[in-house]
Amino acid sequence: MTDELHWLRAGAVGRPHGLDGSFHVSTPVAGLLAAIGESGAVRVGGTERRVERLAGHDRRPIMRVKGCADRDGADAMRGQEILVARDAAPQLEEDEWWAADLEGLAVRDGERSVGVVTRLLELPSCEVLEVARDAGGPALLVPLIKDAVRAVDLEAGLVDVDLRFLGET
Repeated sequence: MTDELHWLRAGAVGRPHGLDGSFHVSTPVAGLLAAIGESGAVRVGGTERRVERLAGHDRRPIMRVKGCADRDGADAMRGQEILVARDAAPQLEEDEWWAADLEGLAVRDGERSVGVVTRLLELPSCEVLEVARDAGGPALLVPLIKDAVRAVDLEAGLVDVDLRFLGET
């Protein structure tokens, strides 16, 4: 397993919060930061750091990490990815997956090739797979619901979707 597979994207460093080096976490992955809590380890911009403060809530967390003691330090990290060790992440339920595990999977409708998952999007109603189509054109958005997704097989690297349900021919 490569080193990248040991880490999950938990968000990105957002704008500074206050003067003590704290910052907002932009595009947070719900529950992932809360699972590590204060004093847990994260990777920010490729450097492992200890969490010194974790406040706010799942949708709008505020964080401070060791080595970042002021607003300028937080601003210098802005935009950098925040990663959490996979073994510190909470256990997933059946039919739940981390975005990192779905990205890059082949998408098919039975035997018909559709494209490749480029990312997982969190929409207000549900999560959706963004699929780059083999034939080009606009991305296909596939809601992660049983009617649209027949199966996800991580080992085979495959997502089986129902194009008829999605209104595709």
